[in-house]
Amino acid sequence: MQYATMATMARAMSEADGRARRAERSGQAILEALVGLVGEGVLEPTAQQVAARARVGIRTVFRRFSDMESLLAEMGARVEAESLPLLFDGRPRGDITERARHLVRQRATFFERIAPYKRAGNLRRWRSAVVRDRHARLVRTLRADLLRWVPELRRAPSAVADALELATSFEAWDRLRTEQRLARERAQAAVERAVLGLVGELAR
Repeated sequence: MQYATMATMARAMSEADGRARRAERSGQAILEALVGLVGEGVLEPTAQQVAARARVGIRTVFRRFSDMESLLAEMGARVEAESLPLLFDGRPRGDITERARHLVRQRATFFERIAPYKRAGNLRRWRSAVVRDRHARLVRTLRADLLRWVPELRRAPSAVADALELATSFEAWDRLRTEQRLARERAQAAVERAVLGLVGELAR
């Protein structure tokens, strides 16, 4: 009798472990599907689209979507881990013009990588504490990175520093790419022209 009870308990534990592993695999598949769809430009994927991409049942997706904040946090962490190295690549060297050009090239590469996820986040920012927090962290990171490349800004007139931060922001880049419909090369040239004009004031 005791052996039978132990065997029953072992089977129950094994089944529970199996369910936990299946749930973990399903959750990972849902996250991968969400990241993939948003990366392709589907800024607000439906549960049906995610279920089809993840190859899981629609009820499984609805259960996962019920904790959207956690899902957004996971997606944000994934994108951040993959994209931030693009922003921090390279060490500032050369004169202010050379550094400014490198900064613009780097921002263009970084912004292109995060663009669909940032646009998707903007749709949710005002109703998601997770997205608001990540946006605020990005703004602080970009500001610190700007000072890393152009430390002269610490002594610059506030109007010049403010204008340079705006010119190198994601919002400026996204306007060029979406509202003005510029190709990447032309958008980068426009940002570079604005940035070089501003840093030229610092070099006088």
